[in-house]
Amino acid sequence: MRKLASIQRIWKIEPIDGADKIELAFVLGWQCVVNKGQFKPMDSAVYFEIDSFLPIRQEYEFLRSSSYRKTDVMGEGFRLRTMRFRGQTSQGLLLPISDFEELPDDIELGTDVTDVLGVRKWEVEERITTGGTMIGTLPYDVPHTDETRVQAEPELIQEFDGIRYYISTKMDGSSHSVSIDENGFHVTGHNYEYKDDGLSPFYEFIKSRDVEKKMREYMSNHSINLLTIQGELCAPGIQQNRLRLTKPEWYVFTVREDGKRVGLNRMLDICSELGLETVPIEEIDTDLPSKYPTVEALLARADGEYPRGGRKEGIVIRPVEPIYSKIVSGSLSMKVVSNKYLLKNQSE
Repeated sequence: MRKLASIQRIWKIEPIDGADKIELAFVLGWQCVVNKGQFKPMDSAVYFEIDSFLPIRQEYEFLRSSSYRKTDVMGEGFRLRTMRFRGQTSQGLLLPISDFEELPDDIELGTDVTDVLGVRKWEVEERITTGGTMIGTLPYDVPHTDETRVQAEPELIQEFDGIRYYISTKMDGSSHSVSIDENGFHVTGHNYEYKDDGLSPFYEFIKSRDVEKKMREYMSNHSINLLTIQGELCAPGIQQNRLRLTKPEWYVFTVREDGKRVGLNRMLDICSELGLETVPIEEIDTDLPSKYPTVEALLARADGEYPRGGRKEGIVIRPVEPIYSKIVSGSLSMKVVSNKYLLKNQSE
């Protein structure tokens, strides 16, 4: 589970040119603008990642003018997003541990305090992009699609040492999945399963491509009992349609057979057999750390535009064949979201 709020060490402080009251603090692979003199190198602090949604409490009131949000689904709170101060990018929030009476002074480095501090992940209301009638949470073989950002776990780079990897384009849309198990055919969004009631655009898209029939035929031909396909739905009306599409497209990024994620080549073969499009594969190579040794190098690699000119959200990096990661306690993968994309679209 993602650590939205955790105890981390500040490993460097740098001045900001022309700024008398603020400076840069570096934590993990991120940089945050903080008040000058608030921290010193090697201090421990509470680090809140971007996309965190902080509850209403006095410690966060200074964020009200820039970050206050209220929605039917999320309620009231403060949404953290990428900001820019005096030309410097600030990604997340650093506060002293002493600001929170529920946290002991000697709290261990790395401790996840997300639940203790009531922090939640910011979620755009799913009904905005999917519609339809929710009939339950995700089926058991449909995992949440929330890759770890490399800035949050820079050590992930070294886990790619000596292995073949691939880089795919992070498509800017809405995560949707289809799955067939012993309980039938499932169509889901990011958090919920949806009913076939004619109100879900994604359900209609899947039906127009005859995806269920093709999946069942594939399962029968290959003696598979459980099949899950996950992808990004991109279309006019979703995320401002930054891909500049004229009709809906679904870009597959994960295929699971009998409960296990398949490798790149098998995913490509399955999608070809089912007539589905995958996310664009930008690069296949060996030994990622030798080519992109730092977070900064990967951030530069993530910049770019979609084929029709919209700002690219970023990239996703995975091994060609799935490998277990001790850092994320699951399949090794990470995403790199472009800072230029975040700054351009931070108001959303």
